[in-house]
Amino acid sequence: MLKNPFPEKSMIFKKPIQMILLGFAIWFCLLVGVGQNPTIAATLTKAESISQQRIQTLPEPSNLESGVDRFLTSIPAGYYTIANVEKLKSVLKNPQTLLVDVREPSEYQSGHIPNAINIPLRTLTHNLEQIPHDRPMVLYCSSGYRSAMGVMTLHLLDYENVQGFPPSFAGWQAAGEAIAFR
Repeated sequence: MLKNPFPEKSMIFKKPIQMILLGFAIWFCLLVGVGQNPTIAATLTKAESISQQRIQTLPEPSNLESGVDRFLTSIPAGYYTIANVEKLKSVLKNPQTLLVDVREPSEYQSGHIPNAINIPLRTLTHNLEQIPHDRPMVLYCSSGYRSAMGVMTLHLLDYENVQGFPPSFAGWQAAGEAIAFR
């Protein structure tokens, strides 16, 4: 067996050749679509026709973004909101209505709408046992942003009886209504 008289020189060429082969293999896999299309053994023309058939028969992609988009575009203007304090007071006359303050506990303790329970937005999905499906419910926060997120979250979880109060706690306070402390 002949020994290479310059082993250090062959190492110099070995690495680039390995990298070129690896690059070619990756390029080939991306071109043909290994792992996505079982037509590696088919001719490129046949692979293209099979890919076109598969694309045409695939259903519309289902993901969170498209689900949220469908939900948001299906909302009639003003449907999930109670626009003013008088309307909220009217809704709260129903003893079945659950009023949920989605602010943080420290905010709730510094003052809240009477008879409201506190379930912070960040813990809403962990406290679904406190939120009945069969009762009307109103969510509020300090500015309307967190309550809107809570309303959307609960609607996506199939709660159909949820409304938000965009005037929020600030609107309640500005109207001079009673404030509870706990």
